Amino acid sequence: MAAVSSLLSLASLFFVISSLLLFIFKNLLTGGWTAAEAQITPLRWISATVVPVIVVSWGHSKKSLSTSGALCALVVGFCLTLAHYSFFLCLLAFFVSSSKATKYKADIKRKLEGVDFLEGGQRNWLQVLCNGGMATELALLYLLDIGSADLPVDFRNQYRASWLGMAVLGALACCNGDTWASELGTVLGNSDPVLLTTFQKVPKGTNGGVTVIGLVCSLLGGLVIGAAYWLGIVMSAASLDLALAPTQLLVILVGGLGGLLGSLLDSLIGASLQFSGKDVKTGQIVEVQREGVIPISGKMVLDNHSVNLVSTILTALLVPKVALGLGL
Repeated sequence: MAAVSSLLSLASLFFVISSLLLFIFKNLLTGGWTAAEAQITPLRWISATVVPVIVVSWGHSKKSLSTSGALCALVVGFCLTLAHYSFFLCLLAFFVSSSKATKYKADIKRKLEGVDFLEGGQRNWLQVLCNGGMATELALLYLLDIGSADLPVDFRNQYRASWLGMAVLGALACCNGDTWASELGTVLGNSDPVLLTTFQKVPKGTNGGVTVIGLVCSLLGGLVIGAAYWLGIVMSAASLDLALAPTQLLVILVGGLGGLLGSLLDSLIGASLQFSGKDVKTGQIVEVQREGVIPISGKMVLDNHSVNLVSTILTALLVPKVALGLGL
């Protein structure tokens, strides 16, 4: 464990030094890196470098991130913080709240998941990439198209910035909503879930199974991400931009709808393209079709990581339309 912590510390130090050297190199040779040829301020670059290191180190110490997951999360956090402070706050809200949700009543989840249970819900690089990859790509597009700018959501005056911002919100709201639904809905409710494709009752842990409590949790998980995005706007957006923009409180509602929509999409894809079966010997729900497993739903087309990735992509594409329809 000490060797792993030392490796992460060295990697974090290398990340910080490399980031600062890159900033100096960029300013000496290019004179700016945004769509408007405006300089990224030293404060922005330093905060985008140091703050993710602090958060990731904390997550690694709490066993919420593996070493590979922590290294991948450094890159994700850097890109999102550099583009928009609201993006970082959404990522932080997702990481903290989903980690707490994963650890809630872990003893019950250990019985349900069996050998697949991970102590502390530790996320590796693949899980970080599947959950944060779409948001990272959108943040990079935001940097290239808009620049490092903390703009409010205003489709009338800032259409491209608003579209990309709401897409990032949708991707992270989907992740948080689905995590809350699966991690909290499973242990808070006593009733068996209903398969989204057939509306028949299935055992807990079946991919594509939904409950009323789970859907409420996904809505609340999305609202948390929306509130984080709104807080970032209030803290960092220029007063003139805020005066011209619609009421930003609607962003919280958009986040909630994004969490609910993302959870439903994840369940729909999981019910049809992800296999679920019951192991005769252990009685646990498994995702691999083999001898001794009674099929419940789905086909062995996608695994859980693929389902998460596809659902975040679809939610990111749909949420900007939801925000536009609400008058933002």
